[in-house]
Amino acid sequence: MIDKNHSIAGEKGMSDEKAKEDPIRLHKEGTSLCDVGKHEEAVDKFLRASELYEKAGNYFDASYTLFKAAECNYLVKDYSAAIERFLKAADLAFKKGFDRFGLSALEYVLDCYKATEEKKKAAELKKKIKEMKEKLSTL
Repeated sequence: MIDKNHSIAGEKGMSDEKAKEDPIRLHKEGTSLCDVGKHEEAVDKFLRASELYEKAGNYFDASYTLFKAAECNYLVKDYSAAIERFLKAADLAFKKGFDRFGLSALEYVLDCYKATEEKKKAAELKKKIKEMKEKLSTL
C-alpha cells in the first residue's frame, strides 16, 4: 500500500528543489535583485541561471545571464570579474552567431579597461571592435 502523504511530500520536496534550479526563475530573481540594487546577490542568480541555460542548450540566454552577472559586477566596480564574465559571454555569443550581442559585451569590456586605466588593452580592443563592426555592416 502506498502512503499518499509520504509520496506527495516527497514529490513536493523534489518540485521545490527543481524550482530552485529552474533557470527562468533564477533569471527573474536575478533581475529583481538587480532592480533593487542588490547586485552582489543578483550575480549568483545570474551565474547559476547561465550554467543551467547552457546545460539545456539555450546558448542565447546562457550568454545573456552571464552578461547580466558581469553587468552587476561592473556596477559595483568589480572590474576584473566583469571583464572575465563579459569576455566569456562574448565568446559564447560569437560561437553561436549572436555577433551583435557579443559586440555589446566587448564594448563593456572596453569600458572596464577604461575604468581601470588599462590603456593598451583598451586601444587593442577598440580596434578589434571597430573591425568587427565593419565586418557586420557588410553582412
